[in-house]
Amino acid sequence: MLSTTALDIYSMSSPQKITPEERRRRTADQLKTIRLRMAIGRELDNRGITTPAGIGAALGMPPAEAASLLNRRQWREGEVVLLEAVAARLGVQVLEPARDDWPG
Repeated sequence: MLSTTALDIYSMSSPQKITPEERRRRTADQLKTIRLRMAIGRELDNRGITTPAGIGAALGMPPAEAASLLNRRQWREGEVVLLEAVAARLGVQVLEPARDDWPG
């Protein structure tokens, strides 16, 4: 038989389930993050900015932080806002999809 302490530790270590609404929001954020990164990368290429120092200067942040933001593979909470600010700084506009209720 497990003690109450063991049960408390077990319940604390189990992953939290997210709601379907939260999952949809995260998926939408992930897609927007991809679109923003692609548009920002395209704009930097068009301007001929390819060095980490140049990218950092264009984005207004340290080169390592700028490279991490643009190359990160794992989605993180709050990235959309940061990428939107960078896009605005560069004058990049990202078009939203015509509709987001497509089946799939």
